[in-house]
Amino acid sequence: MTISRPSGRQFPADFLWGSATASYQIEGAAHDDGRLPSIWDTFARTPGKVLDGDTGDVAADHYHRMESDVAMMKELGLQAYRFSIAWPRVQPTGTGELNAAGLDFYSRLVDALLAAGIKPVATLYHWDLPQTLEDEGGWANRETAYRFAEYARGVAQALGDRVHLWTTLNEPWCSAFLGYASGVHAPGVTDDEKALRAVHHLNLAHGLAARAVKDVLGEDTPVSITLNLHVTRAASDSPQDVEAKRRIDTIANEVFLGPLLEGAYPEEVFADTAGITDWSFVHEGDLETIKVPLEVLGVNYYATGKVKHGTPAGGDGTPGPDGHRSSAHSPWVGATQVEWLPLPGPHTAMGWNIEPEGLVELLVALHERYPDLPLAITENGAAFYDTVSEDGRVHDEDRVSYLHDHIDAVGEAREAGVDVRGYFVWSLMDNFEWSYGYDRRFGIVRIDYDTLARTVKDSGHWYAELVRTGAIPTVESAATL
Repeated sequence: MTISRPSGRQFPADFLWGSATASYQIEGAAHDDGRLPSIWDTFARTPGKVLDGDTGDVAADHYHRMESDVAMMKELGLQAYRFSIAWPRVQPTGTGELNAAGLDFYSRLVDALLAAGIKPVATLYHWDLPQTLEDEGGWANRETAYRFAEYARGVAQALGDRVHLWTTLNEPWCSAFLGYASGVHAPGVTDDEKALRAVHHLNLAHGLAARAVKDVLGEDTPVSITLNLHVTRAASDSPQDVEAKRRIDTIANEVFLGPLLEGAYPEEVFADTAGITDWSFVHEGDLETIKVPLEVLGVNYYATGKVKHGTPAGGDGTPGPDGHRSSAHSPWVGATQVEWLPLPGPHTAMGWNIEPEGLVELLVALHERYPDLPLAITENGAAFYDTVSEDGRVHDEDRVSYLHDHIDAVGEAREAGVDVRGYFVWSLMDNFEWSYGYDRRFGIVRIDYDTLARTVKDSGHWYAELVRTGAIPTVESAATL
């Protein structure tokens, strides 16, 4: 059980406050201006894959409402906006010439943000791989990494130096293990060997794309990657439970941190997965390519997990803290004989526990390991079942409390010496929440999916006050701001 933290902690004037979204989750316009299907279009249209058969065809219709949405961001006082570029909108088949109409949308978005005084933070990949590339093997195919670099180069040429920060990939763990191992995310594959291939090819794609962006815009161009690093604890000090945690840490975190920041995969992952692959898909020179100096490491954080030695993870259909829905196939490749334990509440609508202390623990651990690497919270937020009250407002006190305590945790980490430079709330608006469709609401702005009207929730007003003052407001104040 978490204890609400005191209000009033002050952040410095140069701390960057923003919000985040992803293209498939908000844009809609699935067939407009030359856009072709992504793996999420295909997955969502497959019966049984997404709750209630929802798709992102319309989503929040941001594609047609971009100007008014940016005006809303300006009213909220956002200093930065983290958005993702839809690869199948910009390069519909994942290869060849770029689509001028698709590029124009993002160019207009960037210009609108700059005119509003908002720093554009562009993510090149937030899971919407062109279906054509998946038909050729997707991220399990090495060639996809090279196609991604070509796409990144073209986008960098089009948007130029107007982008404040370039992020290559969002949460490659989800792309690899939810997409190719447990199959609960697009493309819905359940093949452990392909999942491990995807891990490496995503890492390689990051290195190739980051170098392509720098080649176009200059070596000093700020690049980043966003990881959903897992905070997992052992149920006891027994060697078996400690080993269970070690296996999860390896496949959750180390397969990315090692190559991206240290230029090597951990030896443990080779031993853990020896029965699945010999990792011969790692070619000479790959690790040198992958390790690119980062301006900042993006950290996404929502919840913690606890494990013990026991039933193979996921085999009993119980979801771990991996994001979305259960499956007969585990995303924890190589982490055999690991059982996820239920955690005490409170919980969000996703079923995730609320533990801001885990964020402090994660940030401090990263700083101790990589003391010269700046960090930013690129996603943090909570889904709750919001309702519109008779006064027309959305009084989402649970979300305000969640944000209050986690932002305070960021302040606590900063006081401990961690170089955290910014915070992006997830999400700006309610959206298509992947395999849960429109059932889960993360936004600080409510979307009425019948009318597509936007309503700033109490959490949005509260966040705007935080951005304006740099001091954490009380939870109680949100209803009157």
